[in-house]
Amino acid sequence: MVTIKELARELNVSISTVSKALNDNPEISDITIARIKELAVLRNYKPNKAAVSLKRNKTMTIGVIIPDILNHFFAKVLHGIEEASSKLGYNIITCISNESYEKEVDILQLLADGTVDGFILAVAEETQVKNISNHFKKVLDDKIPIVMFDRIIEDINCDKVIIDDFEATYDATKTLLNEGRKNIVLINQIGQLSVGKHRVEGYKKAIEDYSSYSKSPNVVVIDKNADLEQSIISIFEENTDLDGIISIDNISGVTAINVAKNRDLAISKDISIIGFSSDDILAFSSPKLSTVAQHGETIGSTAVKLLIDRLENKTTLKKVIKTVPFLIKLRETTK
Repeated sequence: MVTIKELARELNVSISTVSKALNDNPEISDITIARIKELAVLRNYKPNKAAVSLKRNKTMTIGVIIPDILNHFFAKVLHGIEEASSKLGYNIITCISNESYEKEVDILQLLADGTVDGFILAVAEETQVKNISNHFKKVLDDKIPIVMFDRIIEDINCDKVIIDDFEATYDATKTLLNEGRKNIVLINQIGQLSVGKHRVEGYKKAIEDYSSYSKSPNVVVIDKNADLEQSIISIFEENTDLDGIISIDNISGVTAINVAKNRDLAISKDISIIGFSSDDILAFSSPKLSTVAQHGETIGSTAVKLLIDRLENKTTLKKVIKTVPFLIKLRETTK
């Protein structure tokens, strides 16, 4: 592979001139820039990324840690991260924690050795359940910035990107209350996660604030390893007057639709259902599920901008919490 030194020798110019021309430096004339770039293409010149990183004291690479790549929400966030990073001249290394604390620790140790400039991550379920955060603090103590999204740890002093999970579920529950629903159950498969706890509190607060609602809040926790369909069938059997469901994960809402249909309930007439989703993916259910749209791609791009601003400006200002707006999309499972 040809080097920048060889290009300079062939063109009879300095190495500095070649370097500036390849980076469109205004000190170099347009004619010279065109001539140097033409030869670079002809000789298949590729910049030495290691040398560039050493000179800049940067790798121009972001480490991304996703808990579950099969979760559509995280896939959409990752797409937003990749797209925004590419536009801003950064590469990403994506790793999957598979909800494991130990794997999350291993990934951080592996990439924090100078491989990446900073991290964007959602905390693994096991980490949140165990309430452990020292591995994040160590990375931050080494002056490597972290941006957490969706699943965050409150006492970690880093930038964060979230939606208002409390308000989102409050508004979703209020939507069913305003329909006149009398027995609204919240289905919870993510109870140990920070987002799940905020969503449960939003549901409870909406019930509490609605004076004409006579029942107590009913939160049904379903273990992620349980048979989801059978668990939801049990909810219907134990609540014969059930007429409203809030599903705070991105699967149980669709399952609830199927169970309700199998019980010959008219969706939106006999029962209303609202789920959570990063975009319109759950709109392909039949009937189309009303959802709280989380805008995963916007969360991803916002996280990238926060991290790169922290990297390039080296700001010591107070850490930022960005709240991405949610949207309740009412479709065919609500009135």
